[in-house]
Amino acid sequence: MAGEYLDAARSGVGREWLRGSAGLAVLIAFGTFVALAFAAANLSRQREAALQRERHSYQALFLVRDIDASIARSEAALGYFVLSGDRYRATTYYSEGRNADRQIDQLRQHLRRDPAQVRRAERLRQLLDRRLAELGAAATRTRFNQGLTGISLYDRTGRVSTGPQIRRALADIASTERDKLTQRLATTETLDERSNLFINLTSVFGLVLVLGIAALGAVALQAFRQRKISARLAELENRRARLLEAAVEARTAELSRANEAIRAEATERASAEAQLRQIQKMEAVGQLTGGIAHDFNNMLAVVIGSLDLAKRHLDRPNADPRRHLDNAMEGANRAAALTRRLLAFARNEPLLPEGIAPGRLIEGMADLFERTLGEGVHVETNLADDGWLVWVDAHQFENAVLNLAVNARDAMNDRGRLFISSRDVRLDDGEVGQAPAGDYVCVSVADTGSGMAPEVLERAFEPFFTTKPVGKGTGLGLSQIFGFVRRSGGDLRISSTLGEGTTVSLFLPRSVRAVRAGEAALPAPEPAGEQAADPRAILVVEDDPRVRAATVETLEDLGYLPTACESGALAMDALNAAPFALIVTDVVMPEMTGPEFVRAIAPRYGHIPVLYLTGYVGEAGDAEELAGHHLLRKPFTIAALAAAVERALGTGGRGTSESPAAPAALAAE
Repeated sequence: MAGEYLDAARSGVGREWLRGSAGLAVLIAFGTFVALAFAAANLSRQREAALQRERHSYQALFLVRDIDASIARSEAALGYFVLSGDRYRATTYYSEGRNADRQIDQLRQHLRRDPAQVRRAERLRQLLDRRLAELGAAATRTRFNQGLTGISLYDRTGRVSTGPQIRRALADIASTERDKLTQRLATTETLDERSNLFINLTSVFGLVLVLGIAALGAVALQAFRQRKISARLAELENRRARLLEAAVEARTAELSRANEAIRAEATERASAEAQLRQIQKMEAVGQLTGGIAHDFNNMLAVVIGSLDLAKRHLDRPNADPRRHLDNAMEGANRAAALTRRLLAFARNEPLLPEGIAPGRLIEGMADLFERTLGEGVHVETNLADDGWLVWVDAHQFENAVLNLAVNARDAMNDRGRLFISSRDVRLDDGEVGQAPAGDYVCVSVADTGSGMAPEVLERAFEPFFTTKPVGKGTGLGLSQIFGFVRRSGGDLRISSTLGEGTTVSLFLPRSVRAVRAGEAALPAPEPAGEQAADPRAILVVEDDPRVRAATVETLEDLGYLPTACESGALAMDALNAAPFALIVTDVVMPEMTGPEFVRAIAPRYGHIPVLYLTGYVGEAGDAEELAGHHLLRKPFTIAALAAAVERALGTGGRGTSESPAAPAALAAE
């Protein structure tokens, strides 16, 4: 037995030497692997820097191309303006000229580290200023109705050398950047080759390291077997038992500490995840707030600037401030349209549904399409004559179709074919989005435009996401349509192919309770014994003093006899004191909302028609409470208020609720 143990001990010494040698080899291989990995990482950083320099050259070339295009568009717009006198083209001429000037600033800033290129950019700016001065004479003469002189001056600008000099300056900048790009591409290619070499070497040494670890594992296995023999020797000694017990206790304590560490890590991870969710929420709110603030600031800049100009021109002789007032009105209308989109997106804009036939409603929009889309867009329709009815808000439906048509026009660059169709379909559960199984009317709008890439298609319904140029849209159009269709109980589907076009299909559920448009209810009879009201007597209920004063003054200017009240309680006292032909009330008011006030007076004064004024419904009520009464959305014009009052007085307060339609260009922006 002793000889057997001696042989085992000798064998153990040999294995210890083998295990030490294998460990040393693995350590050397690991060190080499780390060095190669560090070198590969360093080459990767150099390659990334080289790629950044390539992108710098590409961006410079793109700016040169954009400058050339802006100058060309400016000169083309001026030529069209000189020949046709179209002031819209004059605006394009000036805006493209400013755009080219701004792009030269961007190019100069982009090339600031290259003094020679900076000098070329400054020379380009001088040439552009000279060119704009040459073209400005023709624009000025044409603006003051000196068409022949303007044409002559414009023709003369085509023979001066400034244009070719600009093109040569752009070509010099582009040529220099192309030379740099060629050198940088060669540098990147060299770094790629070196990086691939080091990656291959790292892979080889990684394989060697794996093999070494495998060898070390084999040695460890042998050591384990030797340890079993040692354990048999240790069984002869009592002290071995005490040592093993101590080892068990130490291992138990270690496991306990590890368990506590795992619990602490889980708690910390849960806290970090909660913080991350909060950060994501705040980021989303910040993005939405930034988009709203950006668009409102643009619109308020137009309003404030135009009003300031109009105020200055009031004191000047022979000055006409109406143009500035028109600009201020347009900016205010754009802000109102954006507010309606935000309310529709947040689902706080009430839907006032009615039974409509989509085909007939779209046929009635033919003139609107012609005015909005222009002559370059050819509209073709395929509408079901006797199709099913749907129960939707007609105003929102028209806005949705018009939004899609304008988006299609922009995708086709104002020239192409637009197809609008309607058909009755039967859907299975989940066939289109979240729409349940049932009967639907499918309204499709298809174009022959540029189409959308997959990454753009995925974000099409995000609020404030738009691929249109600055000033061409708010990015709320498709998200508003999405909210309207979902709130109406339907869903939508969008398909697009780059270079071929886009098709958006709205699936609206078939109505089982709709009535044909035009079948408005008869007015309720006035109770017998009541004193006849003056048809001009109107009760105005509005809590905001400025809105109340403006509404009263407008009604007086229209020839009515308004009586103003700041709350529902005071309005009840006014009703008991005198008869009125119409009640005009706000929806959201403190203490008593507009719908609550109407419900309170209904038993005695239900025969009086009601016109709601609303900018935000909120918690004051939903569409069911507003149904059966007329509604005018804030802000409104004098013409819109006059039309709404006439409709309310003419129908006795019952029938289809309506709101003033924004100009087509704003409603479909």
